[in-house]
Amino acid sequence: MTALDMVQDGSPVMKSGETPSPESARISRLFGWIVLAIMTAFLLNNYLTYWQDLPGIAPIYGGAANGPLPILWSWLQVAVYAALVLGAVAYVLKSGRTLREDSRRISNINAFLIRAAFFAVLIVGLTDAVISFLRIEDFLSDIVGQQLADDLGRARFRGPYVHMPLIALSVVIAAFTRTLGFTWLALLVVVAELLIVIGRFVFSYEQAFLADLVRFWYAALFLFASAYTLLEEGHVRVDVFYAGLSTRTQGFVNAIGSVILGMSLCTVILVIGLGGKQNIINSPILTYETTQAGFGLFVKYLMAGFLGVFAVSMMIQFVAYFMDAVADIRGEPGGRDHDSHSIQ
Repeated sequence: MTALDMVQDGSPVMKSGETPSPESARISRLFGWIVLAIMTAFLLNNYLTYWQDLPGIAPIYGGAANGPLPILWSWLQVAVYAALVLGAVAYVLKSGRTLREDSRRISNINAFLIRAAFFAVLIVGLTDAVISFLRIEDFLSDIVGQQLADDLGRARFRGPYVHMPLIALSVVIAAFTRTLGFTWLALLVVVAELLIVIGRFVFSYEQAFLADLVRFWYAALFLFASAYTLLEEGHVRVDVFYAGLSTRTQGFVNAIGSVILGMSLCTVILVIGLGGKQNIINSPILTYETTQAGFGLFVKYLMAGFLGVFAVSMMIQFVAYFMDAVADIRGEPGGRDHDSHSIQ
C-alpha cells in the first residue's frame, strides 16, 4: 500500500453536543460523484464521436452532425450522460459511506489510473526507442523483415499496432502492482540525459530519438505526478493567513478552492482540448502526429494526450480533496494536516 492509498490522521475535534447534518455529507457526495460521472460521459462521447464517427450530441441542438448517422445516435449519446449521472446518484443514496471513505476510494481509483499511465510511458518509451535505434542503424529489416520494417516507419501503423497494445498491457500491470514509480521515472530521465551527454562528447554519436525520450518521460513525470502531489500536500502554498485559520475555516477554503479554481481549470482544459476534432488534444491523437525528425520517437501524439491525463487525474483528485475538505468542515475524524507543507 502506498501513500496514495492512505490518509493521514490528525482529525479536527467536534464541539460538544454538535451533530453535523447528514444531508450536507450526502449533498457533497452527490456533487462529487456527479462531477466524475459527467466527466466520464464526456470522455466516452469524445471517443464515440471522433473515433467511431457517431454524430455526437450537437444535432439535437441544431448543430452539424459529425457523420451521416441518424439523430437517434445523438440521443443515445445523451443517454450516456443520463445513465452515468443516475448511476452516481444511485450509488450515493444506496451506500452509507462517509465523506472520507469516498475520498479515499476516489484517490485509490486515481492511483490506478496514474499507475497505468506511468507504466505506459515507461514501456512505450523504451520500445519506441529500440525501434528507432534499429531503424537508424538499419538492423530492423534484418530482424522483422522489410515489409514490417517499412510499416514500423509509419506513425499510423506504429501507433495502433505497437503503442496501443502496450498501453493495454500497462493497464493490466497497474492492476497487479501498487507502486507509482515516479522516483524511477525521474531516475530514467537522468539516465537518458546521461546517455545523450556520453554519446555526444565521448563517442560523437547523437540521435533525435534520445532527446525525444527525455522530453517524453520528463513531461509525463510532471503532469502525471501532479495529482499525487496534491494528495500529499506537496504543491507549494505561499500564504499569510491560511496556517493560522481553524481547521473548519481551512476546510471552507479548500472546498471552495477545489471547485472554483481546481475543477473549473480541469473543465476548461478538457473542453478546449477535446471539444472538437481539430482541438489541441484530439487533433494530434487522431492523426498520430509525430515530430519532424524522421528517426525520432513516434510519440508526439501521446504527449498531447498527457494534457488530457493531467486534467482527468487532477479533476478526480480535486473531487476527493473537496470531499475531504467538507469532512473537515463537518468535524469528521480522520483528517489531514493541510498546512504541513505551506510556506509562510
